[in-house]
Amino acid sequence: MESVKVLFVSQEITPYLSENEMSRIGRYLPQGIQETGKEIRTFMPRYGSINERRNQLHEVIRLSGMNLIIDDTDHPLIIKVASIQAARMQVYFIDNEDYFQRKATMQDEKGNFFEDNDERMIFFARGVLETVRKLRWSPDLVHCHGWFTSLVPLYLKKAYREDPLFADSKVVFSYYNNGFDKPMDKRLQEKAVLNGVSRDDLAVIKDPTYENLVKLSLQYSDAAIQGSDDLPDNIVDIINESGKPSLDYKDPEKYIEEYSVFYENILNP
Repeated sequence: MESVKVLFVSQEITPYLSENEMSRIGRYLPQGIQETGKEIRTFMPRYGSINERRNQLHEVIRLSGMNLIIDDTDHPLIIKVASIQAARMQVYFIDNEDYFQRKATMQDEKGNFFEDNDERMIFFARGVLETVRKLRWSPDLVHCHGWFTSLVPLYLKKAYREDPLFADSKVVFSYYNNGFDKPMDKRLQEKAVLNGVSRDDLAVIKDPTYENLVKLSLQYSDAAIQGSDDLPDNIVDIINESGKPSLDYKDPEKYIEEYSVFYENILNP
C-alpha cells in the first residue's frame, strides 16, 4: 500500500529562524509525521536573515528558472534546499531577489509591515505549488502554517484543480496568534488573480485585513487547527462559524499524535 503523502507549507521553521510556537511546529511536526510512516515534503520562504552557509542551503538548478508574473512583472523563482540531519528531512526554500533578499521576515527594523508582503505571499504560494508540480509529487494532504500561506488553499482548489497531482488533495490550515493590524495593499484581490482564479473567488479580501485573509484561507481549506493556545476570539469565532472540521489547541507534548489522527479523519471521513 502506498504511503500517505503530506506537504507542509510553513511561514517559519526553526533552526532557520528563531524559535517560537510556529517555527517549532514547523520543525518537529513534519519529522513526527514522517516517523508515523508517511512521506513528507516541507517548504518555507528563504528570508534574507537565513544564513545559507551555516545552514548549508544550495540551489536546486533543475527546479529553479521559472518566472512567475505578478502585477505584470516577471519574478524568477529560485529553489534551494537544506537538510535537517537529526530529523532525516529536507526543507525546500522559495527564493527570489526582489522579495526575499532583505534581512527581515515581515517587517523592517522600525516594525513597519513590508508594503509588498501581499506580493511576497502570492509568490510564495505559487512557487510552492509550481515546485511540487515539477517534483511530480502528489500530496494527499497539504498542511499550511501561518497567514503567509493563506493563498495556498485557494490556488490549490481553483488554479490547480484540473491537475491530477492535486485533484484529490485535502487542505488543513493551522492558525497562530501572529496576525497584523494594518490591511495589506488594497490591490491584493486584483494581483492574486490567476488562470482559474477570478476576482469573485477573492471577494472576501476586497478589504485585505488579517481577519479577511483568515476567512479566505478557511473558505478553501477542508479543516482547521488552532495552533496557538491564545488565539484571538474573533479568529476562533471565524473557525467555529465556518462549520469546517477543526481541532482545538493541543498540548506540545501530544500534538503530533493528535494531528496524525486528525489527518486520518480528514482523508477518510
